[in-house]
Amino acid sequence: MGAGSGNILDAVEQQAVRQAVLDHRPCDLGLAGQLWTRAGVGDLIAKLYRVRLTEQGVGKYLRRWGLSFQRPDKRAVEQNPEAVRVWREETWPAIRAKAKAEGGEVLFADQVGIRSDQVTGRTWGAKGCTPIVRRSGNRFSVNAMSAISTKGRMHFMVFTETFDADVMCRFLDRLAGHFDHKVHLIVDGHCAHRSRKVRTWLADHPDRIELHFLPSYSPELNPDELVNADLKRSLPMHSRARDQAQLAAETRRFFHRRQRQPHIVRGYFGGPHLRYILE
Repeated sequence: MGAGSGNILDAVEQQAVRQAVLDHRPCDLGLAGQLWTRAGVGDLIAKLYRVRLTEQGVGKYLRRWGLSFQRPDKRAVEQNPEAVRVWREETWPAIRAKAKAEGGEVLFADQVGIRSDQVTGRTWGAKGCTPIVRRSGNRFSVNAMSAISTKGRMHFMVFTETFDADVMCRFLDRLAGHFDHKVHLIVDGHCAHRSRKVRTWLADHPDRIELHFLPSYSPELNPDELVNADLKRSLPMHSRARDQAQLAAETRRFFHRRQRQPHIVRGYFGGPHLRYILE
């Protein structure tokens, strides 16, 4: 029987290899690299069962096992999987139930910095010759804070100073002014969010906004991170900013545009790691 032309591995062996690929990196098993390739899976099979398959034969097995070649998500090694599980299965449902009982609304928020010399995306160029994007030595930046809901609502604030407790309180003031009911705002553990000044603001406005914190090192749980990525993809394609004021204006235009596109805002909640929000 030719390599990969049939079931060289029996069902138990196939399941063992499949599970090893899903649960471990190659380097965890004494092989080279951190990402699985067909050659790497072939090396694993050879190491375990002393059978050498062609890459084509390995590929047939991988497809048969329901696996595909994908760009992996990155996770901080400091992330606590148990904290993530508790957030998904206990904390988030409790927040959602509380907001519903109070007639309130849940929003996810995050802050982002935009630099004038940031270059993302692709451009056309001659084959074999990497295009060069010339950037001004006059660097400048702006910051933004945004909050989104599953209803397609978006609220934002663009500012030029460093994000700190004063800025956060200003954002809370503005956000509260847009609602006639209580807001449950979900944020990360940034020190400004946990500052004494913000805690004082929340204590003074208990019926306006309640803050909830995501697990540490877990940006994939926050759909507003996708707003930030969208902003950073969009600006380089449209930006003609020559100074900080223009960059701030273009950033505001992006947010105003998305406010008129609630279907796109709702789409930020559609990522595979965010389905827990809609379940």
